[in-house]
Amino acid sequence: LGLAQRFLSAGLTGFEVMNQFALSLVAKHYPQQRVPLWQDTPWCVLLENSDHESEAHAREQCERLLEAALEAGCATDAVVAESLSQAKALWHIRESIPLAQAEEGLNIKHDISVPVSRIPAFVAETDELLARAIPGVRLVDFGHLGDGNLHYNVQAPEGVNAAAFLREQEDGINTLVFDSVARHGGSISAEHGIGSLKAHELPRYKSPVALRLMHAIKDALDPQGIMNPGRVLAGSPGGDERPKSPDAAGRRRKESAISCMSLGRSLMS
Repeated sequence: LGLAQRFLSAGLTGFEVMNQFALSLVAKHYPQQRVPLWQDTPWCVLLENSDHESEAHAREQCERLLEAALEAGCATDAVVAESLSQAKALWHIRESIPLAQAEEGLNIKHDISVPVSRIPAFVAETDELLARAIPGVRLVDFGHLGDGNLHYNVQAPEGVNAAAFLREQEDGINTLVFDSVARHGGSISAEHGIGSLKAHELPRYKSPVALRLMHAIKDALDPQGIMNPGRVLAGSPGGDERPKSPDAAGRRRKESAISCMSLGRSLMS
């Protein structure tokens, strides 16, 4: 990512990371799509370079970046789109991951954010913790690495009933993942928000000061509690009883564009 930012600057308009298992699901459930590179590496990156000059200039920039990445050893192979249709096909692979995961069965989803520099350590640590807790667990990791946003989804082991897995493991897995996010200075919710499903988790991962400020803003804007009651702040008017003290809160649980796809040795490739 740092190399791409250095070579492309503001022209870097897309940097998506996808792990091997995520891409394998697309190849499995949508065989009509030609998924490149994924069999040879644990991680692939899809990046897009947008340029206001010309497609040729954008391509030249992208090729210089890939040459530097290959020479530095942080990438081992690459595919560059030769047309708009090929670029769309590469993006379609990325966009098909959630659909392919649904085809594979029910899963436990986490839309999280972690500081970019901490993402490799977070993934390594959390993968290990989950593998130790649930032998054979399968992890579908993908997301907008440039924003620090990661979809860290947990799939049942092969042959395990997905509905039973969800019912029996979801709470424990959520706690494990969210605790790991907190250790790495991240947030338990990113682009999809807290909503109602994670409202009961917020007091555990937000400071009492932050929660009191959030409640004060909510009360000022919505004193009757009629706007999305129970969303985000479970203790808002119309939601659950508000925590009476910091200790209680702490205990609450419940133009022209060139796209290319490259594979790397590590997540930060």
